[in-house]
Amino acid sequence: MLRRFKIAAASVATVAIFTGALAQQAKFGTAAEAKAMLGRVITELKANEPAAITKFNKPDGGFRDRDLYVFCLNAKTGIISAQVNPALIGTDTRLLKEKDGSPLGQKIYDAVQGLKDGQITSVSYNYPRPNTANPVPKESYLTRVGNTACGVGYYK
Repeated sequence: MLRRFKIAAASVATVAIFTGALAQQAKFGTAAEAKAMLGRVITELKANEPAAITKFNKPDGGFRDRDLYVFCLNAKTGIISAQVNPALIGTDTRLLKEKDGSPLGQKIYDAVQGLKDGQITSVSYNYPRPNTANPVPKESYLTRVGNTACGVGYYK
């Protein structure tokens, strides 16, 4: 009887831990989900770039999922899409820094320079999750369509 109780208790504990891990995972976007969103970004940019940028900038435009969101830049005007921080629109991408002073924007800018249309690369850096202040490890997948480069990142 005691043996059955121990087995049942261990089973319940395992299920509780697994369920908690799934709940935590569902709270944040994954690498696969970031890549999938970037695929949708490429499709939208190729179909109608101005309309795509408008969608990317709207909270209800279909390009925000938990902590996943789109950001875009171009060589002439800098950041053109920054849904989670619209104050960045118009900022020269190359001037953005990580909290420790590392050249975040230059890293992103350099990564997209040699890309062909629809080609994807990635960069890793530290950046706060939306609505937080402390930077955490993040990887962003980047692409380029014409003169516009966009990224979608996930927090590791």
